[in-house]
Amino acid sequence: MQKENCSHFWEMVNVASGLIVMKKCFHCGKVSTCFCFHDKLPLEPCYEEGHFWNFVEGDPTFHFDLKCTKCDTLVKFDELVGLMLCTGCDQTCEVDIIRRKLEPEHTRVYIALGYRPIDERKQLSQEKISILEDYFSQQGESLKCKIKIVSHEMVKSIDNCYAEVIKDVEGLFMVPSEEK
Repeated sequence: MQKENCSHFWEMVNVASGLIVMKKCFHCGKVSTCFCFHDKLPLEPCYEEGHFWNFVEGDPTFHFDLKCTKCDTLVKFDELVGLMLCTGCDQTCEVDIIRRKLEPEHTRVYIALGYRPIDERKQLSQEKISILEDYFSQQGESLKCKIKIVSHEMVKSIDNCYAEVIKDVEGLFMVPSEEK
């Protein structure tokens, strides 16, 4: 995926607004998440891959890819539905344990939300999560904090998670009110 012998400097490209859409199958009870490149909620039920999906929720967010400005390597993030900021809603969740551990270092923990059902969809690789972290670490001064990215598979109960969905690019770089 990445070209060898290049100290990558990533830039965000192909940025597009859209929605994180959550649907639930009334037949088996599984939950589906996906990214829609439009702002119209899909309210109509649909049949897909053996599931009868009914709309549950939609949150505005954005999609992007990363491109190296030095070697033109393009990394597509098609498996990424959106980024969410861990808010510490469950102290027994592995993600919140990481958040509390890194809090003294002024590190924010973002959850890379992938497509669900997890067992039926391709997930974001650890290599791509590392590339996301590289991108954020390059932002340095503009962030005023460090960023740790984790997979949504680490969240104890994604259905009960109150993480804050990042709605736009500017939201990634905002300083939380307690840090101002």
